[in-house]
Amino acid sequence: VQLQASGGGLVQAGGQVRLSCEASGFALGYYAIGWFRQAPGKEREGVLCIGRGGVVTYYKDSVKGRFTISRDNAKYTVYLEMNSLKPEDTAVYYCAAPGSSCPRWPKGFHSWGQGTLVTVSS
Repeated sequence: VQLQASGGGLVQAGGQVRLSCEASGFALGYYAIGWFRQAPGKEREGVLCIGRGGVVTYYKDSVKGRFTISRDNAKYTVYLEMNSLKPEDTAVYYCAAPGSSCPRWPKGFHSWGQGTLVTVSS
């Protein structure tokens, strides 16, 4: 199972960015995919997760209404659309496959690929 996050960068507060999580080596459609992040000097925190059928589980209340997760199994890719970004969203974002369904954070989030840095300037 390999997952690669990409799409990060520097964005102004209030702006938007779309991250991609590309899967390889396994059938994406059989797995839930979740995003988590780690800000400098802080613990990892779960953000949200999308199940095989498209049901979304939010781990972070502050992203509700701002972050949208979607999946395209045919392209082996999960997307994280982040809008109305805030400086506190600054972090390295990672994607992971916690299992066949979205678990309670952080259960199942024990392996992940390279993350992508999102920096939100004020």
